Formats: sequence, structure tokens, C-alpha cells
Amino acid sequence: MAGRRRCWCTDDFRAGELTPTNIDVIECSRLEPAFRGKSAELAAGLRYHASIPLYFQDKPLGIMNVTGPEWRKLTPDELQLLSTIAYQVGIAIERARLAENATRLARAEERTRLAREIHDTLAQGLTAIALNIEGAMHHLDTHPDQARERLEQALAMARENLEDARRSVLDLRSGGRLESKPLPEALAGLARSFTSDTGVPAMVNAVSVDLPLRIESELFRIAQEALTNVRKHAHAHKVEIALRRRGRTISLSIRDDGAGFSVRAHRAETHGLIGMRERAKLLDGKLRVRSSPGEGTQVVARVPIDAPA
Repeated sequence: MAGRRRCWCTDDFRAGELTPTNIDVIECSRLEPAFRGKSAELAAGLRYHASIPLYFQDKPLGIMNVTGPEWRKLTPDELQLLSTIAYQVGIAIERARLAENATRLARAEERTRLAREIHDTLAQGLTAIALNIEGAMHHLDTHPDQARERLEQALAMARENLEDARRSVLDLRSGGRLESKPLPEALAGLARSFTSDTGVPAMVNAVSVDLPLRIESELFRIAQEALTNVRKHAHAHKVEIALRRRGRTISLSIRDDGAGFSVRAHRAETHGLIGMRERAKLLDGKLRVRSSPGEGTQVVARVPIDAPA
């Protein structure tokens, strides 16, 4: 193994700024044992390598090594070519890292969305069913009529919860999308379905506005959950759904004339408000609930039209 094993080291330049004058020729520590032992096997057939640092702007990403079986001085054109390649590789690495982060965030958001779906449907319903069955067990021997009544309530809740679960499965299969319908049309369809199921008239007053799909999807799901609350708790005679635009803000309002409740006295979880607030927050918006016993309930979500994707 004749000659000294050396490497081109380019640790003192940034991508795109490589010149022959800022490259030093030094002994290669990786090949030094092979040189001292005069062993070609240890060198694995290599006689030189060039080390080019990889950067994205001012951010160091790593080092690209170029190896070969023969020793010769790299020409300025070759050094410049390596610099250009390193620059492109740095961009590719950074793009791959950003894509991986985006995928990770999307998975986390999807887990959060699934958690909301489970909470807003199965968890609440199963809790109510368990409480009714527990109450029935306590009265089974002493007050069978009360026990029967509690069991009938549990059965009704189980059927209702099963319907909610089926509806959620259909929503998840569609990805929460609106089947290519604009939001006003989707809200009108939601209102018709609500009226068909409950017999309660639901009127829609929605402006036509071009919104990003994510905003439309989240507002639609807020309307779904609000109508689910009306169905379960309000005992309303009519419902009004309004979609309005004011400047760069879009607002969705769902108002009913039902029993209402004390917002301060009730935990947010009892009406699925956490999920609706999370959806509004995802769009950099806010959700407010106005309600009093006997005076109905209004849910209002306000989000900026240019909410982040």
C-alpha cells in the first residue's frame, strides 16, 4: 500500500461557498491504522475520501463522504460540483425532516380527534347507562317498579348510544369531510336530518362564503355536536342555525328554545362542550355558550377565515 492515505476535509465552508483555497489536505484518521500497518485489507481498497458538510441555510445537518480507490487532487470544478450536490442534499434532508414532523403532527391530531369522537358519543352514553343500571340494582328487591323504570331508561340510552356510535363510524369513514358540499348546503342537510329524526323544525340562515376545507369540516362537526345536545337535553320546539361573516371572521350559531341550563352549574363535559371548544381552538377561534334555565341555549363558534392549516 504505497503512498500516504489522505482525505480532503471541507469543514470550514458553507454549502455553495466551496473553493480550492479553503480546503485542507490532512491525514485521514480512518485510514491511518491501515497505513501504519501497511494493510490494504484494513483500508478496504480506499485511498482517499472527501468530506463535505451538509447545511440547510446556517443549520448543520451532517457530513457527506465521497470515497474512491485512487489518490488524486480534486479539481476546482469537481469541488464545486460536490458543493452543489451537498447543497441539494441538505435541502432534501430538511424537506424530509419537515415531512416527517408534519406526519407526526397529523397523527397526533387524528388521535385527538378520535378521542373527541369517543368522548362525545360512547363515553357519555355508557356512563349514563351504567348509572341507571346501578340505580336499578339498588331498588331491584325493595322497589321493583323503580328498578324497572331505571332499566328502561338504560335500554333507551343504549339504543340511542348505539345510533350515535354508528353515526360516528360513518363520519370517521368519510374522514369528517362534507362530501364535496359547501358548508351552507351541508348545514341544510344536517338540519333536514335533525327535523326528520326529532320532528323539531330546524331553520338555516347561512351565507355563501368560500372557506378552506378544514374550517368547513370543523364547523360542521360543531354543528353536529350542538344538535346532538339539543336532541338529548333541550326538549326544544325549534332550532335556528346561522352562518355569518363579519370581516375576516366567520361565525356559526346554533340556538334552541328548549329547557336551557345553568352554564356555571353544569360541568362542560355533560354537554360535550370540551370537544366543540377544542375544534374551535384548532382554528384559532373561540366557542361561547349562552344558556339559562327555561330560556334555551345558544352555541356560537367564531373563527378567522384565514385560520392556519
